[in-house]
Amino acid sequence: MAEPATQFPYVSSSAGGGSSEPGGRDAKGAGSPQSCAVRDLVFWRDVKKTGLVFSTTLILLLSLAAFSVISVVSYLILALLSVTISFRVYKSVIQAVQKSEEGHPFKAYLDRDITLSSETFHNYMSAAMVHINHGLKLVTRLFLVEDLVDSLKLAVVMWLMTYVGAIFNGITLLILAELLGFSMPVVYEKYKTQIDHYVGIGRDQIKTVVTKIQAKVPGVVKKKPE
Repeated sequence: MAEPATQFPYVSSSAGGGSSEPGGRDAKGAGSPQSCAVRDLVFWRDVKKTGLVFSTTLILLLSLAAFSVISVVSYLILALLSVTISFRVYKSVIQAVQKSEEGHPFKAYLDRDITLSSETFHNYMSAAMVHINHGLKLVTRLFLVEDLVDSLKLAVVMWLMTYVGAIFNGITLLILAELLGFSMPVVYEKYKTQIDHYVGIGRDQIKTVVTKIQAKVPGVVKKKPE
């Protein structure tokens, strides 16, 4: 269900004001490398890479749904160790038979510098703090009812989530989210015009209802039109 663009600060409207290319690429810029990589992943730009990520994460989530986290992590570590140990023994036998001096098969990886510098750590922490502070500000304004409509919307969403929680558990929701995340962007890219048309109709209807509520409920903060 589409939300009015004026209700939450983190929701941006696609109706009017700036065109975008298919696949969510802004015509004014490609965005950060991380966002571009995620976009290429969910839009299946590289089928092999996306298929590998999708199948791996889906198998992991299905495993977590069937077994405990401790069991899944233990099996993953055992599987990785089985591969590395087997390859290490195999290369040692080959070197002994051929009497070669190739050395450790993983030497190139062992010699890599994987230490995290303090500068890199502080950069990650600074980026994380921006999102944390934004989240704290949003939580504060919602729970302290800066805008009555926004707080009521949160209450309705949480009430609906109680029914969702009674039907699905967290792992099931993650599996559904992954299936939708790797399928809906492709569908939207293919039927963008039709979807935008119906989403616009729904957004206008919701905006009309919210405007009526704001006019009737006393004490509601009237938002300035953009």
